[in-house]
Amino acid sequence: MNKGVLTFILAIALLAFDSRAQIAGDPTPLQFHSSTEEARFHRLTSELRCVMCQNQSLADSNAQIAHDMRREVMDLMRQGKSDAEIKQFLVDRYGKFVLYNPPIDSHTWLLWFGPALLLIAGAIVVVLIVRRRNTSNVDIPADEQEW
Repeated sequence: MNKGVLTFILAIALLAFDSRAQIAGDPTPLQFHSSTEEARFHRLTSELRCVMCQNQSLADSNAQIAHDMRREVMDLMRQGKSDAEIKQFLVDRYGKFVLYNPPIDSHTWLLWFGPALLLIAGAIVVVLIVRRRNTSNVDIPADEQEW
């Protein structure tokens, strides 16, 4: 095979790979009407969690469902929905998990206060162990001490 044919095959392979990568991503980026709309969109998507990635915001995720959710947020914004209405729509569809900061209620109080309760319980255990060691400390005569 000559060098020109190999170059041609390589170029075709790279173009095929590039077109497949384009399909997997967001094919048409969102177009904003104003900088205010763009700022609101970015604020909203940074407060929402990608339901597939779980540890990424909707703004940071490249998952297909994140692309769809971003488009849904944009459509709801353009329908005149408030931020609260948009969040409620997504919570109704995906559950409270979609919110990075879920509201404090009977289902989420452990999420909000659990770490503090564990810290307090750990501090109490440490204090009890230290007190027990101090009370069980027996004086050993100086001539029987081991060094």
